Amino acid sequence: MYLLITRTFPPELGGMQNLMWGLARSLAKLNLIKVFADYHENHEEFDSSVSFSIERVSGMKLIRKYRKSYLINDYIENNKNVECIIADHWKSLELIKTNKKKICLIHSKEINHPKGSGLNKKVLSVLNNLDHVVANSNYTKNLAIDLGVDEKKIVVINPGIDPVIEVPKKYLDEAEEILKGKKNRLITVSRFDKRKNHEKVIMAVRNLKEIYPDIIYTCIGYGDEEEKLKKLVIELNLNNQVTFLKDIPSDLKNALLAKSNIFVMPSIIYKKSVEGFGIAYVEAAQYGIPSIGGKDGGASDAIIHEKTGLICDGNKLEDIYASIDNLFKENKYLEYGKEAKINSTNFLWDKIIEKYKRIL
Repeated sequence: MYLLITRTFPPELGGMQNLMWGLARSLAKLNLIKVFADYHENHEEFDSSVSFSIERVSGMKLIRKYRKSYLINDYIENNKNVECIIADHWKSLELIKTNKKKICLIHSKEINHPKGSGLNKKVLSVLNNLDHVVANSNYTKNLAIDLGVDEKKIVVINPGIDPVIEVPKKYLDEAEEILKGKKNRLITVSRFDKRKNHEKVIMAVRNLKEIYPDIIYTCIGYGDEEEKLKKLVIELNLNNQVTFLKDIPSDLKNALLAKSNIFVMPSIIYKKSVEGFGIAYVEAAQYGIPSIGGKDGGASDAIIHEKTGLICDGNKLEDIYASIDNLFKENKYLEYGKEAKINSTNFLWDKIIEKYKRIL
């Protein structure tokens, strides 16, 4: 039996939630599993629909941490068939007392604390006493090594994706209405965070519309930067070029991806926040859409530069501008998109789980 300890799990939405859901389903095909997850409203219907056991732990954050650890330690002590514990965060293993095999996933932001700081020492005290540390990209692996994680314990396994499902025609038609018939189509699906760099993309669109008057930029998501970005759009007179959407059906999101030309998310490092991988690039690639990613972070694991997309310096407006222009010129995005779609099959869960099997 495998135990999966997670702070992020459906029905809550998000990239980490999708990762842990895909991992849980894939592990369930190999062995009996049990998931210990944080409480989420309306979880009952979701939990009753899966083929494995999910135990939800509620309470305030600090209390929940101790309650969860107590429940897991008690479960391990009373269930001798537990072979391995897999966690999505180093904090989830901080209080787990067992000699069973332990694996922790790392993603960049949560371990990115100054070397020698109190938090860094806490991270190392957990990760360097595990059997394996799974980095979501080569960037995350190198970051972990620089911060003091034992290199011999680290294995790189990118997040997985599910096979793409055909988008119903009604959503494709709705996407066309949203895109207003414009021909040069950019899209970003992500939280509105500083590191996602929407601001510089919008500024690039302001300049690009002089060459591509038919340009449109669709931003799907929510977050702290939303109002600031909307004000910027008004200031730059881009109301007809930039569209903000949130809380839309996944079928409509996928339709907008499928109907776009370029996925653009030239991420940067903002304080300690950094893009460890960027599963959104791969999800766009499934629809034959190439991506533009930033050099800071793990985008280069998801994007093959000058083949499935472009890696640029997200700190430089002119580099973002030039990358978008490069892909629009002579419809180069079509050629890159074909390669992106082929490459996306390497990230299917059926292939990714084989890498987990080697360490399990």
